[in-house]
Amino acid sequence: MPLTKNKPKPMVSVLGRPVIDYVKDSMVHAGISEIIVTTGYQGEQLVSHVDSWDINGRVNQEEQPMGTAGSVKLLADSLDSTFVVGSGDSVASFDIDDLIQSHKKSGAKVTMALWSVDNPSEYGIVGLSSQHGEDLDSKLDEGFISKFLEKPKPEEAFSNLINAGLYIIEPEVMELVPVGEKYDFSKQLFPDILERGWKMYAKKVEGIWFDVGHPFELHNAQMSLIANSESLPFPTPKGEILPDGSFISSGASVSGHIERSIILEGASVSGAAVDTVVMSNSRVDGVAESSIIGESSVIKSKIFRCVVGDNVVVSTDKQEERIS
Repeated sequence: MPLTKNKPKPMVSVLGRPVIDYVKDSMVHAGISEIIVTTGYQGEQLVSHVDSWDINGRVNQEEQPMGTAGSVKLLADSLDSTFVVGSGDSVASFDIDDLIQSHKKSGAKVTMALWSVDNPSEYGIVGLSSQHGEDLDSKLDEGFISKFLEKPKPEEAFSNLINAGLYIIEPEVMELVPVGEKYDFSKQLFPDILERGWKMYAKKVEGIWFDVGHPFELHNAQMSLIANSESLPFPTPKGEILPDGSFISSGASVSGHIERSIILEGASVSGAAVDTVVMSNSRVDGVAESSIIGESSVIKSKIFRCVVGDNVVVSTDKQEERIS
């Protein structure tokens, strides 16, 4: 993805802040006192950023890709009590403390946050039962996990609840993860736990959730953060909110036309931006529609459904392209 050509996903900007800061804020809001960030790709940027946090945080950098569970396994010596695992490339406002309380009450080895979607075909879905070991009940939005299915076809979908990438885990669970191997939570560890008959619990969470690994979710995420700014535990940059939900940073300049767009610090629009994110210090002299424009880039032509990286000049018309 062009936006991650020169930075890891957790450092992609959302309303002028790295995604990882939203994860950190949610953890701190839940009373979590220590945060360890695991990373492999371009970890130096994360190290520098996490060092600037005003909490007890550090980065554990992998020498080779270890997968979601394998990377946590590297920290096993530090994990001697219940711990929380969260995705570093999603923006979420979950009540983590409520999830921790549900985990303790259930007696489960793992508790998973769930999110409801209209179309689960791009995600892993989760089936629940009211009691451990009972049959699946598709009407439940909280209960014991009884079934997983990755990226179901419409006729296969027994649920519209998906794994939201936030887990409460007991330390003995990590003994199931092989040492030194690439290993995944959702594809390998959790099915193994289910097969063993260990209790796994899950609960649908409220708030907002966006996976910014899907670049066009960056627009939805930022529009939602602005629309719900008064009820969310995140700081909002100074700027003007327009009646259609658009946001213009106080340090941005707009002399052209914008609709349902996010214009961030130092950016300018003299042309038009529609359903578009214009990141800091970028310029739209042409027309950008349904697009994501990285930092310090210039759009001189017309683009539609494009993702433009940082420090890029686009001077010819483009449609549905990744440009870096």
